[in-house]
Amino acid sequence: MLEVERIDAGYKDLQALWGVSLRVEEGELVALVGPNGAGKTTTLKVVSGLVKPTAGNVLLDGRSLLKEPPHRIVEMGISQVLEGGRVFTGLTVMENLELGAFGMKARKAKDQNLKRVFSLFPRLEERKRQRAGTLSGGERQMLAIGRALMSNPRILLLDEPSFGLAPLLVEQIFRMITEINKQGVTVLLVEQNVRAALELTQRAYVIENGRIVGEGSGEALLSFESVRRAYLA
Repeated sequence: MLEVERIDAGYKDLQALWGVSLRVEEGELVALVGPNGAGKTTTLKVVSGLVKPTAGNVLLDGRSLLKEPPHRIVEMGISQVLEGGRVFTGLTVMENLELGAFGMKARKAKDQNLKRVFSLFPRLEERKRQRAGTLSGGERQMLAIGRALMSNPRILLLDEPSFGLAPLLVEQIFRMITEINKQGVTVLLVEQNVRAALELTQRAYVIENGRIVGEGSGEALLSFESVRRAYLA
């Protein structure tokens, strides 16, 4: 479904990725884990068209995405939730959600997707007329995920959804990610909470210093001594 092939990428004179390759099959929940500054966020930005690679390719169902602008990539079925639950703080919850349904296919499915979002996150329905800037950190993360779901994605890219959240909220967010995946949305999850991510996902990649250094099932990677020593000690 989604293939990242030998990507080199960076920012001006700073290279962040060296030959990164990964794949995500339809229906999977795959994690990309590693320390701060390893290249996790840059990898997602390459997939969503926010960063253009200097080498390699990104394919969706065999079709290259490199020449597609970010809004077109969203319309093709890939939606990214940025780190920190970024929302439009001056708009209401409902207005934020409606902005997620900007594509033609998404507009047609807006009512259906809104019901799904409110079913997953009842708190958002309770606060739908409230300005997003008054929400808690956990509620903003719910809203950011909900807004992405309003675009009717086939693939959801999640960048550090647990960032800055209390443990109980982290557990709740991860349960919702599992439920979203069960509903048929493919998920590529970037997460610094390595144990939680590996316990959650079917497969995972480990990235360090801009290079993929490990791949396997979450269970298998949890048993690797190098992973346990580096991330779980």
